[in-house]
Amino acid sequence: MAETLRRVGIVGGVRTPFCRSNTFYADLSNLDLMTAALNGLVEKYGLKGAHIDEVVGGAVVTHSKDWNLAREAVLGTKLAPSTPGVTMQQACGTSLQAAAGIGAKIATGEIECGIAVGSDTTSDAPIVFSKKFASRLIQLPQQKTAMDKVRVFKGFSPRELAPQPPDVAEPRTGLTMGQHCELMAREWKVTRQEQDRFAFESHRKGAEAYRSGYMDDLIVPTAGVFRDNNLREDISLDKLATLKTAFDKSDKGTLTAANSTPMTDGAACVLLASEEWAAKRGLPIQSFLAYTQTSANNFVAGEGLLMAPTIAVSKILDRAHLALQDFDFYEIHEAFAAQVLATLKAWEDPEYCKTYLGKDHPLGSIDRTKLNVKGSSLAFGHPFAATGARVLANLSKLLAEHGGRGLISICTAGGMGVAAILESATRAEARAAA
Repeated sequence: MAETLRRVGIVGGVRTPFCRSNTFYADLSNLDLMTAALNGLVEKYGLKGAHIDEVVGGAVVTHSKDWNLAREAVLGTKLAPSTPGVTMQQACGTSLQAAAGIGAKIATGEIECGIAVGSDTTSDAPIVFSKKFASRLIQLPQQKTAMDKVRVFKGFSPRELAPQPPDVAEPRTGLTMGQHCELMAREWKVTRQEQDRFAFESHRKGAEAYRSGYMDDLIVPTAGVFRDNNLREDISLDKLATLKTAFDKSDKGTLTAANSTPMTDGAACVLLASEEWAAKRGLPIQSFLAYTQTSANNFVAGEGLLMAPTIAVSKILDRAHLALQDFDFYEIHEAFAAQVLATLKAWEDPEYCKTYLGKDHPLGSIDRTKLNVKGSSLAFGHPFAATGARVLANLSKLLAEHGGRGLISICTAGGMGVAAILESATRAEARAAA
């Protein structure tokens, strides 16, 4: 173990194009997508045959066969078979949380390098039978005679065969994430027009990122797909205004299919390393992972399911001795336009900051021109576990190109939030010298 904490370098990352569910990746599994992303990273950084100390990540929507997903994905790549794969999950924060764990081990000297990865597909969502019918199937092999087997199905009804898709509602409240976000929009007085404008800007910036070539080295073509199929270059505010609400059909509803992220398939990964390991392989460090933070709130009592990142950001700012305004780039995951806008309003609100963040004054506003400058989840899509790695790779590249400091904020199911601070090499060196 290192006597002093080492800097945690981010070499870079890649991702598959993100596709709406049941489109181009309809026949691919989490394992297929995760393996594709990892092989893209291997190719990009010349890691064929290389031993990586840990590959950590997972998926949110999984089958029972995915219990060893990260390790199985490693074995499907050109990495050395000696590379361990660790499967974990923290909803939409999965791959960023994976990076946090890898970073801590690099900082203490336990490992030299690691890959954070996330994958999700709702095209391959597990469909199960009713509990009653499943119980019959479990009992069946235990029966000794044909008559015993027949008795297992006594009272059988065809209704037992009705498939049961994954439940998307929060177990503690019975409300979907979209329904929770409608409540947040109402509480923070986030209008439909504000949400549509925000979604429009995300698509506009994402389209420009592709046109400019910025995305070229971040995307691994997969299954004949070369770009995200949710992205709309021809999007217009007039078209957005015509869409019906998706979660609240009353006149109070404001969330639509356009200002909310769609069900999405895809995978993303990021390579982290000590400076020594990267130097030995001739790999430049794009940026440094300086701080990470995970928080949760009491959403069951009404604090707002997707408001926990406000807490994580407040805590990470305190640890870093920084103000909310001390950043050159902000990457706030766009699960919903309303969720981002509510978060920004909360940081500006004295009462919220006092009650929930323990602050004597609000964190304040940010420069919106620095927010999600290359587009984000509303434009690209949101394969739950993959989003953290996508955001991390994007911000790291921005800092490598422009320098400075960046803040990440990601909301998750279960009333949790994950935050991170990244620094460019020049910024990190200046901080170390101070």
